[in-house]
Amino acid sequence: MTNQEIVSKLWNLCNILRDDGITYHQYVTELTYILFLKMAKETKTEDTIPEEYRWDKLVVHSGIALKKFYKDLLAYLGENTKGRVREIYQGASSNIDEPKNLEKIIKSINELDWYSAKEEGLGNLYEGLLEKNANEKKSGAGQYFTPRVLIDVMTELIAPQVGERCNDPACGTFGFMISADSYVKSISDDYCDLTEKQVEFQVKEAFSGGELVHETHRLALMNAMLHNIEGRIVLGDTLSESGKAMTGYDVVLTNPPFGTKKGGERATRDDFTYTTSNKQLNFLQHIYRSLKANGKARAAVVLPDNVLFADGDGEKIRVDLMNKCNLHTVLRLPTGIFYAQGVKTNVLFFTRGKTDEDNTKEVWFYDLRTNMQSFGKTNQLKKEHFADFIKAYEAEDRSSIKDERWNCFTREQIAQKGNSLDLGLIRDESILDYEDLPEPIESAEDAITQLEMAVDLIKDVVKELKKTGENIGYNR
Repeated sequence: MTNQEIVSKLWNLCNILRDDGITYHQYVTELTYILFLKMAKETKTEDTIPEEYRWDKLVVHSGIALKKFYKDLLAYLGENTKGRVREIYQGASSNIDEPKNLEKIIKSINELDWYSAKEEGLGNLYEGLLEKNANEKKSGAGQYFTPRVLIDVMTELIAPQVGERCNDPACGTFGFMISADSYVKSISDDYCDLTEKQVEFQVKEAFSGGELVHETHRLALMNAMLHNIEGRIVLGDTLSESGKAMTGYDVVLTNPPFGTKKGGERATRDDFTYTTSNKQLNFLQHIYRSLKANGKARAAVVLPDNVLFADGDGEKIRVDLMNKCNLHTVLRLPTGIFYAQGVKTNVLFFTRGKTDEDNTKEVWFYDLRTNMQSFGKTNQLKKEHFADFIKAYEAEDRSSIKDERWNCFTREQIAQKGNSLDLGLIRDESILDYEDLPEPIESAEDAITQLEMAVDLIKDVVKELKKTGENIGYNR
């Protein structure tokens, strides 16, 4: 049985809980509580769990006794354990009211082919569940789940290295850091090329994050654990005072939440030069400030279009970014790849300079949005869609790339446009040229004549439809 088949079976168990009013997101959280115990048994890491609350103790119960034992288990593990176990179960409670439903889920999980799952990777299995949840619009999870292909492309181009500290200040389910870990493993023979000290650093310190939402934080912890990552994942608001400690990084990869702070209040960070209620602009300030000022620390950040053109503090923050960092590339992303279909997004790639002035000389833009096919659940974004962008991005001489989607603007040109970065979009073939439009109307008489002709044409169409028995009300 493949991981994909196991994910489908686990996901279908959600149907059992519909009568209990369980949402998809609650179901994934509930699965996390149960899967943690089962996976600890399968990976022989149960030593962190008190013996009386391990998997084998859970599966022997049934009915009302099971429900009571499960409730006690959640409370005990959240209050009387340490480390990851305490973090995952802290404040945990079950939304499953019917004991038979709980029993069926536990038995179904126990009967799955866990040998095959371990062969493919338990971390991959869990990420499959998270992706399934994100793709289900009713779950609302898409807001914290970035498409895997985009995560991997961003990671590949930023290229984290052994010994570097990587961070995601709005980590969701920790996907960016999982990808960064995977990339470093790919260039170090799965860490086999490293010393014992280097491996310890990679496991315990290299990858970290912050997440505001408690339930999502649990999923991030579980995801990290299943990928053997023990780095710190802070539960809290990066834009509050607690975020000030998140600094000194070599790499930042992230997709911050969209929108304004609740109630329109401004971030409570006293180290931000510019105060605004725009979350993305505040996250952008946090990110470039969190990078080491060594000329090497770098970031790739998903941001909506408004960050590129917002005036006032928006312009000041962009100028500050271009002074402190070399903003070398902006990728204009296609629409439809996130949960909110109308959201237009970009990826900003930049490197922190050694000084705080004049680090950006020019910015290269790649338009992957205009005249692109529509992406979504039925037509998913794939790595091949990024092939030309990757070629242009990695070119030793960027000006040698002949691609209409690839354009450069100097710092002076950007300044002339009010420091707007809403640039680089090519001619949209779906928009008519002026020469394709009808001749302009020069007088009121011409306007009346054209309107009368249009009315006569509509009347003729209506007559023809009536003759053929068509019902106009149903054929608008």
